[in-house]
Amino acid sequence: MSAQSETKSQVVWQIESTHPDLVEPLKTALREVVDPEIGLEIIQLGLVRDVAIEDDKAEITMILTTPFCPYGPAMLEMTRQKAESALNMPTTITMGTEMWDFSYMEEGAGADWGLYY
Repeated sequence: MSAQSETKSQVVWQIESTHPDLVEPLKTALREVVDPEIGLEIIQLGLVRDVAIEDDKAEITMILTTPFCPYGPAMLEMTRQKAESALNMPTTITMGTEMWDFSYMEEGAGADWGLYY
């Protein structure tokens, strides 16, 4: 269902416990999806909130940095395609309901924006 986390930025995907061998190939593939306005990848931004596999189908829960992101539809579709290729199974994207926050970013990613040292 939803991702478990100790803090906002420490999301734990369901596949980390169910299919740990797929986590790194998936993250590698999803690092190719870049938010064109911000210039950072969706993994750095923390936009992928959960990944679950059930009945040989993957479901990714994802959010956008803003609800009206003009590149949203293209990023969602690219995410789906990259995940489907990396996981070698049908993949759907579900939009999460939480609002994106700077704390979702990977440690050190904020330095690119001059936010953290």
